[in-house]
Amino acid sequence: MADQPATIALVDDHKLFRRGMRGLIEMVGDHYKIVFEADNGMDMQVKLAQHPLPEIILMDITMPGMDGFTAVRWLAQHHPSIKILVVSMIDKEESVIRMLKLGVKGYLSKDVEPEELGEALEAVRNKGFYYTDFITGKLVHSLQRGTGEWDAETIPDLTDREREFLQYACSELTYQEIAGKMHLSSKTVDGYRTTLFDKLGVKNRTGLVLCALRNGLAML
Repeated sequence: MADQPATIALVDDHKLFRRGMRGLIEMVGDHYKIVFEADNGMDMQVKLAQHPLPEIILMDITMPGMDGFTAVRWLAQHHPSIKILVVSMIDKEESVIRMLKLGVKGYLSKDVEPEELGEALEAVRNKGFYYTDFITGKLVHSLQRGTGEWDAETIPDLTDREREFLQYACSELTYQEIAGKMHLSSKTVDGYRTTLFDKLGVKNRTGLVLCALRNGLAML
């Protein structure tokens, strides 16, 4: 596998960024071959019919016509073997969670350095995923393997309201919107968040959601 270049496609509406990303990939080495570039999800569909299927697609989120969310959902249905690495300036937790639910294999910022890009591509190709500390890779990998840290006797004891908050946290709602749904102040919701971070041993909302889903504490 390592002897053959990995095939890559770039899906981003900014041609200048695609040119820069192509340059970064060339800097990484001769382990990768770009098979096509696309302006958005719709253009990607056309190019997929015209070129060999890439192993990895570097996907932006915000694009006209068909954005990254819709494109990733379409790929999951029609080409589930393609690994998707999101490259975006959007790092909001809600967007990261939504992309993880759709099955992307990694998430990078557009100002990524060549070294990290190389690490990400190698990890996605050989391990099947690449997650930074922000995405809590250990939890994601465990979730995708269908395993968990706790059994029925050791799952932390959560109150009904904590479970309710946890369910909302697994949605795309902001914390302020969750407060409105629960008829609570933002300060009280912040308290639930802090308490659950402590109880479940996570550091951010992404880890919270993945932990909840992995252990059956919330439903999608």
